[in-house]
Amino acid sequence: MTQNFQGRPPEFVPKLVIALREGYGLTQLGHDLLAGLAVAIIAVPLGLAIAISSGATPEQGLLTVVVGGFLISLLGGSRTQIGGPTAAFIVTVYSVIHMHGYDGLVLATLMAGIILVVAALLRVGTLVRYVPEPVIRGFTVGIAVVIVLSQIKDVFGLSDAEVPSDVYDKLRALWEIRDSFTPAALLVALGSLAIIIAIRMWSTRFPGLVIAVVVAAAVVEVFHLPVETIASRFGPLVFELKPPHLPDLSYAKVVDLLPSALVIAFLAGIESLLSAMVADKMTGSSHRSNTEILGQGIANLGSALMGGLPATGAIARTATNIRAGGKTPVAGISHAAFVLLFLIFAAPLIGYLPLPALASVLLIAAWTMSEPHKLADDLERSGPNATVILLTLVLTVFADLTLALAVGVIVSLLFRFRRRDVPPPDWDVPEA
Repeated sequence: MTQNFQGRPPEFVPKLVIALREGYGLTQLGHDLLAGLAVAIIAVPLGLAIAISSGATPEQGLLTVVVGGFLISLLGGSRTQIGGPTAAFIVTVYSVIHMHGYDGLVLATLMAGIILVVAALLRVGTLVRYVPEPVIRGFTVGIAVVIVLSQIKDVFGLSDAEVPSDVYDKLRALWEIRDSFTPAALLVALGSLAIIIAIRMWSTRFPGLVIAVVVAAAVVEVFHLPVETIASRFGPLVFELKPPHLPDLSYAKVVDLLPSALVIAFLAGIESLLSAMVADKMTGSSHRSNTEILGQGIANLGSALMGGLPATGAIARTATNIRAGGKTPVAGISHAAFVLLFLIFAAPLIGYLPLPALASVLLIAAWTMSEPHKLADDLERSGPNATVILLTLVLTVFADLTLALAVGVIVSLLFRFRRRDVPPPDWDVPEA
């Protein structure tokens, strides 16, 4: 099949359309299907862990993988982007659900989708390079710290008591239930971590996350360990695609949730474009920023209407897709289809997965996204950069995400204004 576009394709044409018009054969389809299967195997434990830590149900996490992942690949501006729920959303999603209920999260996600669509139509996707990198670094590391704190309860097998989202209140609540510590849970979590790390050191070709949680599930079942599983906490996993529905759109709720919607939109936009940039670096291709933002917006609208979580491009899953041979958005679409098949035919088996093992999956995700090997270098660069990173990090952990972003950007711009004769540092794309 030959290229049907005259010159540059029109604005907002998805990469899927471009890839198919360039020529698509059985060989490419085979590569994409195998890559989609490899990513789907990893996406299941990640989707479960992210949803549970966000205060949602396992089904809602996997629903987001299916709906959000499908729409991001169908309509996005990257050839190899893989979309779905990511660990970066855990802090915001947990806070929204805690304060406004799950319907509040659906409304916030819906609003975020609208914001992203408008941003794409205004062609602001290319402006991501102007967001100060120290702000992104501090914000990302801060989220990673909060994720680690959120996993303490499941890692130590503490009682299933309600734990507040505020860091001070969370630590106090965890200390109050310390007597419920379950040694078996800690052993399962540490064993899962050891398996994941060992497999990663040995070979990146094997799905360490999946192997770890499956081995942990087998050990818990065979030895009848007193460890919570998905089924024991949430009951049997039941998955069904319900018709799209709108949440309560009252003016008061819209106003209350607007700050959260802005944070979700910012996270979705930034993470998706960073992920697309990583994919470009790995493949030598180029993504279309505004098309990608439009796809992210529609994906979040679709996920919200179906009752799912916020979705965005996932750097680690995108890198896995590329390493597994994914060539076009068909790989991302097939990954969503494979997860749907898992849900239809293997939902009861998913219930056996132990929560401490899923917590270890998120501890690995937090370590990866914080890139500690780079943090020391970041802090040694210059006084202003180190100040912005630390300020944004501390505010993210101990205050509020919106405040952290706003203060970080303002302080960074003030430093930049004072040092306007010094060229800005090169953009540093985070590793997957």
